[in-house]
This record gives sequence, structure tokens and C-alpha cells, in this order.
Amino acid sequence: MTEPWWKHALIYEIYPRSFADSNGDGVGDLNGITEHLDYLEWLGVDALWLAPMFPSPQVDFGYDISDYEAIDPMYGTLEDFDRLQAKARELQIRVVVDMVLNHTSDKHKWFLESASSRDNAKADWYVWDPGVPMDSRGVTEYQKKFGHEGMAPPNNWVSAFGGSAWEWVPARRQFYYHFFYRQQPDLNWRNPAVEAAMFNMMRFWLDRGVAGFRLDAIPMLFEDPHLRNEEETGGVNEQGDPNLHRRYTYNLPQVHDVLRKLRSLADSYPGDPVVIGEVYSYDTAAVYTWYGGEAQDELHLPMDTLVGFGHSFLGQFPRFRAAHFRKYIQEAATQLRGSRPLFVFDNHDNPRSIDRFGDGLHDTQIAKLIATILLTTPATAMTYYGAEIGMVTTTPTRKQDVKDPIGITGWPKEKGRDGARTPMQWTPGAQAGFSTNPHTWLPVAANYTKVNVETESADPDSLLNWNKRLVGLRRTEPALHNGEIVLLDGENADVLSYLRRTQDGRAAVIVSMNMSGQSQTLALDLPNTETRSNSPRVLAATDKCLQAITSLNLIVLPPFSALIVSLW
Repeated sequence: MTEPWWKHALIYEIYPRSFADSNGDGVGDLNGITEHLDYLEWLGVDALWLAPMFPSPQVDFGYDISDYEAIDPMYGTLEDFDRLQAKARELQIRVVVDMVLNHTSDKHKWFLESASSRDNAKADWYVWDPGVPMDSRGVTEYQKKFGHEGMAPPNNWVSAFGGSAWEWVPARRQFYYHFFYRQQPDLNWRNPAVEAAMFNMMRFWLDRGVAGFRLDAIPMLFEDPHLRNEEETGGVNEQGDPNLHRRYTYNLPQVHDVLRKLRSLADSYPGDPVVIGEVYSYDTAAVYTWYGGEAQDELHLPMDTLVGFGHSFLGQFPRFRAAHFRKYIQEAATQLRGSRPLFVFDNHDNPRSIDRFGDGLHDTQIAKLIATILLTTPATAMTYYGAEIGMVTTTPTRKQDVKDPIGITGWPKEKGRDGARTPMQWTPGAQAGFSTNPHTWLPVAANYTKVNVETESADPDSLLNWNKRLVGLRRTEPALHNGEIVLLDGENADVLSYLRRTQDGRAAVIVSMNMSGQSQTLALDLPNTETRSNSPRVLAATDKCLQAITSLNLIVLPPFSALIVSLW
């Protein structure tokens, strides 16, 4: 039986407004992506994940959708999308679209109708409530801050982007619920008509040939119907709002009912369309539930962010330590019960991994190790534009330069996500080859003259060529393509090592990475079945001194180096 394409894929996230500008307006577009598909084929990308390119007021830069079945004019047209897909198909690259099911824009025609009265055809397509009298028992001072006409929001729920999660509409004399910005009202998924409309919309894109969906914010799809107050956990966040437990607004059981239906829809189409979910989990056991448990009938690929982001949703990013990666790689191999992991280190919502894990001196070397983990472990790999060349997070230093609304409202504690969304760096020329317009929507990072595709593609030792080499090995080496993983030297605080081997015993590969600033001597205790060869063949090494090794005995790994060898 042929395995689904996504099981071994490298999925490359593109933020459309930042990838390539074909018409000189300073904003990236679909035709710009099409013009650079040859580069992505050269790199070895199997699928593109396109962040939202639908019509939108752009309050949340596309994650506030006003029309699910069209393309925002700033990015092009449906015909441009079709041309992108057609060329991608010629290059054997699939296109996965970002799908926002939790909410729409407040400019969507559904919401405009819903907000107009309490008795229109779409009156209950969103989550509405009249609130509670201001002087009611138990109403908090925080709720009273957002009251209107003597009524306070029905509970203490807080928007993820600041302020109350409830917004008053005078025409209805009711509040509507919004987990994110007030311009992103949550759909009422308890209404069968909403579910039918959203599923019809997804059929529109599947019929158009997309290779699947990445589901944004999927755990937030349902809310407690009783609108009970969340437990306050103490203190306030960067926006000055009380910290809440989110027991009643995150991962309610009904979410999984919808996912099973969506999985069934995707599986009914040819070509193995993939369903990817944005889930931030506390532990690997929680990740497993998103597959549907033993039934395996929900997400094909929940995003396992524990390896790359740790508990970032709690503001806790991991440090660059072998123990951290060893723990979560091992858990993915054992606790997911054979489900395919999806590892991710970078996306449009977080600082880039080169900055989060880098030490300021060996950042490129560390980025090579991150790429090694991503591309040599038994997981589907998801990367983000520019990670392959070492683009850095370029956070605004002045509030007046911030474009991301969360950075505007949260400044200076929260500076927003602009820093991870700067234009792609193609060349050492003007605007890094991203645009002919000197006024790009965000400034190009200052290091573009050295960190760019043109310069790095000509340097055999560059981060870009290291990524390309790893992608090639992932495809051609059976043990890296589909072998199991065995963690080695499990107590080593500085070196992460693992064995990849095929089930038939015909191929085995060892990957070792020194994650410290000092040289480390490799001392691997291999399983008995892996001692057939004392003359390993070097497949890839970050340092020239490692490329001529002839034995696994007493190998010295330079600081922040990686070595990949075939045992036979």
C-alpha cells in the first residue's frame, strides 16, 4: 500500500505578503510565489502552506476573513491562484491552504446580517448574549469596565489579544464573543447551518485541487454553553488583563466531533488531502488525542510544537539543550503510538528559532543543528520561509513602526509579531530582491546583504546548502526516509545522538550533534545489531574535520557541530 504523500513531506509555510512582490506595490502576492516555485523545487519542498490570502480587512493580516471563496485583490485573483497551483503541480509541489474556522471578520456578510437584529436569518450564526446587569452579584470590576447601557459582559472571559472577549452591538443590545480581536467574532458551531456553510466552503477549495488544510486555532471552536467564568490564575498578562485558565473556551469535546467529520470529508477526495491542526499542547499525551486516539479519525497531523516551541503559549520557550530535544523526540516516538509526528520550529506567530535558540555568536551553527533535528527525525517536517537561510527576528524598536495590532495595544511589554514576518531575502540587492518598491510593507532586515538566497546558494558551507543536503538525504537514505529511531547516549548533557534504522535491518544511520560550545568526544553504545561496520560512511558533516572519519571510536565533535553517518 502506498503511503500518503504527507507522511514524509517537507511543508514550507509562506506568509504571502512577505514572500515576493511581483507588481511593485511593496506587498507580496500570489504571482510572486509562482515566480519562485523553481527555487522551492530546488530546495526539495513537497508542499506549500499558504497563510490566508482571502479577502480581508487585514486587521489580523488575513486571519479575519470576509470572503472564504475568493482571493484578496492585494494578492491577486482566483485565476492567479489556479496558475500557482498548476505550476506547482508540474513541479510536484502541493498547495495547502490555511483555513480559519473559529471566526470570521466582522465585515463578513454573515456577521453584518447577524449583527443587524435578533430575528434575522443568521441571528444565531455567532455567539451572542445580552450580558448581566452591572449591579448583579458576582460581576467583577473587570467586567464592569466593558459594560454598556447598564449591562456587563456575561462573564470574565478575556480576548487573547487584549480586553474583554465580549463586544457590545447597540442594534441587538447584546454582546458577541470573540476569542481574538473584536473584529474577529466567533462563529456559533452549535448551529448546524454554520457547520454546513463552512464544510461547503472547504469543498469549494478541495474541488479546486488544494492538497488539504492547515486549521487555524482549531481548539477554540466551541465555548461553554453556560458561559461560566474561567478560573483566574493570578496576575495579569502583557495586555493588563487577568490571567485565566481557559477551561471553558479551549478544546471542548465537540471540537473533536467536527474534526471527525472534516477528516471524513478530506478522506473522501482523491490524492490524500491532509488535515493539519494548530494545537499547542502541554504534553505529548495531549498531542495524541488530536489524532483521534486509537481510531485515528481526526487530524492527520497535529502540529507538535513541544520540540520546537516548548510551552510558548505560557511564555516559556525552551533552551538549546540536548535533554530538551531528547525528551520530546523520544516521547513522539513512543507516546504517539505509531502516529506520524509533525515537528515545527518556526511560524508566523513566534520569534524565529535562530534567535530563540541562538547564543549570539554561533547562531548559524545552531541553526544547522535545528535543521538537522527537523529533517533527520521520523516526523513530517514543517518549516517557515527564510528559516533555511537564517533570517532573523527583526522586532520594531518604536511603537510607531508596529503594524501588528497586538504589538500596538501591548507595547512595550508585547511588541507584536512583525519581527518574524519581514520580507524574504532573495538577493543582496535593493529590498533584498523582494520588491522594486523601496517602501515595503515591513522593512527588510538589515542583514540581507549577507543572508539571502543568491549569496548562500553559491556557498557550499551555507545554512541554505546544509538544508538542501539534509532534504536530499531524507529522500534518498532509506533509514532517514522511513526508519525507526533509537535514542543513544541518553545521559549526555551536551550531545544529542540517535540511530535511524529500517525495519528490515538493511540500512542504519547515526546522527550526532554537539549542542555545546566545547568539543565533545563521541562515545556511543550501539545495539548489538548495529555493529556490523567499523567503517562508517559520512553522509553529511558541518565541519570538514568530520568528513574523513573512518571509525566510530573516539570521534571528537567540534562545538555546535553535526555528523551524519551510514553504518552500512
